[in-house]
Amino acid sequence: MAKSKIYTRKGDEGYTSLVSGNRVYKSNIRIEAYGTIDELNSFIAVLRNDVNDPEDRKYLSQIQSNLFVIGGYLANDLETNSCQIKQEEVSILEQEIDKIDNLLPPLKHFILPGGGKGSADAHVCRTVCRRAERCIYLLKERSEVDSVVLEYINRLSDYFFLFSRKMNFIENIEEIVWENTCK
Repeated sequence: MAKSKIYTRKGDEGYTSLVSGNRVYKSNIRIEAYGTIDELNSFIAVLRNDVNDPEDRKYLSQIQSNLFVIGGYLANDLETNSCQIKQEEVSILEQEIDKIDNLLPPLKHFILPGGGKGSADAHVCRTVCRRAERCIYLLKERSEVDSVVLEYINRLSDYFFLFSRKMNFIENIEEIVWENTCK
């Protein structure tokens, strides 16, 4: 089998193909939605490099796989398209959130992103996840979007918030408390 070229020149005019074969502008909200999911997946790879716990690394890999499935779903504009992510994945994510939350001290103040590198990287994942969620909601204004996708992405940003706190906690790094200077 001959190796295919990575460039096709088909996108030079600002169009790209969806899974269906339909050509759309690269600025299309569907492209923005699955592109932001792809960006989030890449930032999770950066975060995984900061994580030493094998179970956390394994779960982050599972999240990456789930995001790949979600990205494929979002890249398909056919009415027969259905998402392979099931409600069970949302439940598993909620269990992970609860497990982390039980480990951490109660949150008594707003905290700023940062502390250690792992915590900062988890906050980047959280904010990119929130942007992905906004893009998917914009897509939902124009097309049908499976509700489990939005539930999963919404919980995922909560997961990254708590994971950022966990990274500081296990590294014994103090969280950065927000001081309201606008009083």
